[in-house]
Order: sequence, then C-alpha cells, then structure tokens
Amino acid sequence: MMDFELTDEQSLIRETARSFTDNEIVERARQNDRNEHFDTELVSMIADQGYLGAIVPREYGGAGLDYVTYGIVVEEIGRGCSAMRTVISVQTSLVCSALLRWGTEEQKQRYLPKLCSGEWLGCFGLTEPDTGSDAANQRTRARRTDSGWVINGAKMWISLGNHAKLALIFAQTDPEKGHRGLACFLVETDQPGFQPQEIHHKMGLRGSDTASISLDDVEVAEDQLLGEVGDGFKVAMSSLDSGRYSVAAGCVGICQGCVEASVRYAKEREQFGRPIASFQLVQAMLADMAVETDAARMLVWRAGYLKDAGKPNSTETSIAKLYATEAAVKCANTAIQVHGGSGYVDDHPVERYFRDVRVTTLYEGTSQIQKLIIGRALTGINALVPS
Repeated sequence: MMDFELTDEQSLIRETARSFTDNEIVERARQNDRNEHFDTELVSMIADQGYLGAIVPREYGGAGLDYVTYGIVVEEIGRGCSAMRTVISVQTSLVCSALLRWGTEEQKQRYLPKLCSGEWLGCFGLTEPDTGSDAANQRTRARRTDSGWVINGAKMWISLGNHAKLALIFAQTDPEKGHRGLACFLVETDQPGFQPQEIHHKMGLRGSDTASISLDDVEVAEDQLLGEVGDGFKVAMSSLDSGRYSVAAGCVGICQGCVEASVRYAKEREQFGRPIASFQLVQAMLADMAVETDAARMLVWRAGYLKDAGKPNSTETSIAKLYATEAAVKCANTAIQVHGGSGYVDDHPVERYFRDVRVTTLYEGTSQIQKLIIGRALTGINALVPS
C-alpha cells in the first residue's frame, strides 16, 4: 500500500534539498540564464550533495536513494532551476540508470563512481537531426572491425554533450534488422572524430549545455558495448522510463515554484486599495495552480512507488510525465497572468519558468508519444506500427 506520509529520512532530505536550492541555486539561476552560462561550479556543488548519483547504490559511489526520494530531490532542484535539474536527470536517470541495468560489472566499476562524484559528466546520444520520436530509425552507423567498432553519424539536442566525458551513443549495426540491429556504445569523448558543437539561441534552459555531435570514424573497443547488439532499443526505452520520471518530478517543482511566487506576489501587490490576493478571480488562478501541482505530485509519487516496488510502471510513468509537464506549462502561464506586467520580465522567476518548461512536453517523448503509450496499454494496439 502506498503511504503518502514521508519518512523522517525523506523529510530531512527534502528540507536539505530545499535549503540547498534556495541558498545556492536560486541566486545563480537568473544570471546563468541571462548569460547562457553553464555553471560547472554549481554542478560540482550539486555533485557534492550526492544528487548526481542519487539512485545509484553506494557500492558504486551513489547515494542509494529510492525513486520516491529521488523524485522529491528533483522536484526541489526543479523549483529552483530547470537547467540544473536537467543535469541531474541526464546524469542520473539516463546515463547512470542505463549503466546500472545493462552494464557489466567492469563497466559499472569503471564509470559509475566518476559519474556519481561529478568528476565526469555523461550524455545520452539518441536523438538525431532526422530522428526524434521514431527512435528506432537511427542513421548513425556502427561497423565492426578487427578491434571493435567504428561509428559514423550525427546527434542533435544532446544535453551535456559539450562537457561530457562519456557518451552513450546509439547506432545501427545492420539496417536490414531495423530496431533489432540497434546497439548502444560507451564512447569516451576525448578522442579523434568526436566533435560536439554548442547549440545557441534556445527559448529556455539557457543555463544548460546542449550540443550537436558529429561522429567521424570514432573507434570503440568491443568491451565498450552496453548490453548486446540488438539491445540498443531496449536500453534507450528503459533509460527514457527513468528520464521521464525525473522530468515529471522537475515539473512538479516548476508548478510548486509558480504557486509560491504567485501567492507571494498576490499578497504584496495592491490594486484598488487592497492586495490582489483578495480578488476572487486571482484566488481562482491560485487554486487552479495548487490543484495541478498536487495532482502532478501524486502521479509522480505513484510512478516512483511502483518503480521502488519493482512493479511494471511504464504506463504510470508516461501518465506522470504527460500530466506533470502539461500542468507545469499551464501553471507557468497562469503565474505570469497573476504577476501581470511584472511577470513578463525576469525580475520574478515565473518568466524563466515559462520559457524553461516549454521543452518538457517535447523531450523524453512528446506529450503525443506519451498518449500513444497510454493508448497502447489501454487497447493492446500499437498506433506507431504501420498497418
């Protein structure tokens, strides 16, 4: 049975994450956004808190947290800065979770301690210029050689791609096999042929690092294969299941941030001789945001509970991701309405929330893809397979 009461340990972790966010992240978030600055110093501070390996067992250098507690941490970080929440999501949910589930003992020992400590950053190279929702249709090619593999191709919209020391690169080994030919390779980025380039002029997440990556005859040893040839699609989907959870949790943080900022502003701002919080339509907007926040949080906690119990949770994770991201878009929009003209400049966090949140309904599976996953679970019919 799911218990909504946090344990003493969870409450302490939440308070610590909230205090860290308020004292260290919030004050930097606006300047990093304005300057399009990826704050590696702040990333190191986040690593020191143990948040980059939150769900990794302690034996590999992680914090050994369960998913519900991890979600609580990600919510608090997301309330302060979505760019920094992205670092945690990519490092922990996409890269570390893939290594944990699919890696050999040698691969885990080699990479997880460096990733958990923040000594190394990792990136998740799935999306391509022509491949987004159709993740199985990889144009990047891996050709077997006497000593391992050679990879050629291009990746797009890769978070942490310019700073990562380790890249999970998905490539097709045999186009005739379709998704059964996909493989995932552990590529160390400090070698010839691996060339990242920074993507500028983003609508939001300006304090995060986003790259396009070209792979030109990148050599990979045989023991750098993650799982087996043909496992690539399953590796990607299992990582996205974890990634969607952390995106959803971060969006609960945005919802909560919108509520807190709007309540604070509505009590301070006076019109017609009284605080605007006393007007019924303003209270209605605040109430709507509060309901969206609570509903999103409960769906995230349910998904986390199922993950911790080892029960099937893909559908519930998609439901949480769909609802929380769309709720955060609504809350950010409503929060600007509460703030009026003041919400249209970055003196208040809601302007940044509005820009940062928009991408969450796109990556880790669009809202439409989430609906197709949920629809497939309901009907048993896969709408993505041509009839």
